[in-house]
Amino acid sequence: MSTTYHHGFRSVYRLNAHVVLVVKYRRAAINGEILMRLSQILKQTLNKWESELLEFDGESDHVHLLIDYKPDIPLSTLIGNLKTVSSRLIRKEYPWLAPKYFYNKPYFWTGSYFVASCGGATVEQLKKYVEQQATPE
Repeated sequence: MSTTYHHGFRSVYRLNAHVVLVVKYRRAAINGEILMRLSQILKQTLNKWESELLEFDGESDHVHLLIDYKPDIPLSTLIGNLKTVSSRLIRKEYPWLAPKYFYNKPYFWTGSYFVASCGGATVEQLKKYVEQQATPE
């Protein structure tokens, strides 16, 4: 992963998050073709939010995303938009999924998600760095 920072008007930042999205009912609805299409959809959606998909992969019932995003974007809003857009497009492009996996309901993802902040330094390293600052007298 790159250690370059982004520059905003009054900020310098690098925000990365690990996101996991799970298929509704944990169904094995993702095949290779759908996984590739999800990658494209998520990448395009993140680009519209001036964010970047750094890494993407998954299994038949969930996907992992490593994203780089801006500090002025609420992460919950971004993830909600990723889920909404990808679900809508996947259901439209693969109409056979709903009757096979979701009781003919307009579902794809569960209502929940997993997210963890991630970066180059661990919490322990950051604590040590802060503790070692020269305290003014």
